[in-house]
Amino acid sequence: MEWLGTGEAEVAASQLAGAGEQWAAVAAEAYARVLREAAARGWQDADLVRMAGRELGADHHRLAEALAARPGPRQRIAEFVAGERLDRFSAALLVVELLRLYATLPPITALTVPPPPHPGGGPGGKALARIRALLAKAESTGFPEEAEALSAKAQHLMARHSIDAAALAAAHGGGPDAPAARRIGVDRPYEGAKALLLDAVAAANRCESVWSSEFGFATVVGHPADLEAVEVMFTSLLVQADRALHRGRSSRSRDFRESFLIAYAARVRERLTAATDAEVAEAAREAGPALLPALAARDLAVRDTTRRLFPRTTATRLKGRDPDGWRHGRTAADRARLRDG
Repeated sequence: MEWLGTGEAEVAASQLAGAGEQWAAVAAEAYARVLREAAARGWQDADLVRMAGRELGADHHRLAEALAARPGPRQRIAEFVAGERLDRFSAALLVVELLRLYATLPPITALTVPPPPHPGGGPGGKALARIRALLAKAESTGFPEEAEALSAKAQHLMARHSIDAAALAAAHGGGPDAPAARRIGVDRPYEGAKALLLDAVAAANRCESVWSSEFGFATVVGHPADLEAVEVMFTSLLVQADRALHRGRSSRSRDFRESFLIAYAARVRERLTAATDAEVAEAAREAGPALLPALAARDLAVRDTTRRLFPRTTATRLKGRDPDGWRHGRTAADRARLRDG
């Protein structure tokens, strides 16, 4: 299928549909090849699905999700076509456009896939389950004070979970708990402000974040349990920020909304850092002087891994242009503050 990425999509789709009953097999073969080539350039399945949703339409995104869900692309294509009730040409056109996107994506940093979180019965799994449950309640409540308290408890649990993991790793000479990396989507609109929020959550939880603005994701580097916690906290704070942003007046200017989110991210950074520092201080009093060097060693490992993966980065500064939006963002972050008391 040499036409991928070179000719008109309609011409390529006509050629593919012209393969008759074997068209799905031909498409599946092309998909497998393009996927291998994309993987060699650093793209993981989740990254490709995210790019399909970002750059193409909803139909393409559903097709990408179906193909990435499990092995057997020929069967997945057939099931998708039947479920969407597409004619052969329309289905072939979706496949062609999706594969053309995948085939033309440039090389990116290859990541080591972090191991799965602890099983549900282990201490790590239990902590993460509690964090998820607290944040889910914070997202669903209509009372800012309740969301504040729930989020506070979640952040303290996250900090304590990270400290416990550091102490355990130090007791076992470091062990296999080396830093890994995870890509987290940063969706339009106001990607810069949302990337700032993710960086705030990452920094407060012993991780580093590198934003790839052209692809709509940030790469977060940290120890596996911290990566898991960062993603769930970031997702929850986005939900809470969106609710606060749309509370009251329904019409806001773009400058207002962007300034709101920038201020929200800045204030959340302060609150998260304070909560983490408080938890570290308490844990150090309990565990003695050996804890702080263990935490410092993990921080250094994360920093070294980030520099190895991304030897060249540039700093980005965003400034809110709407004073009213800035004030409202700070207030909303206070309501979602993450410290007890």
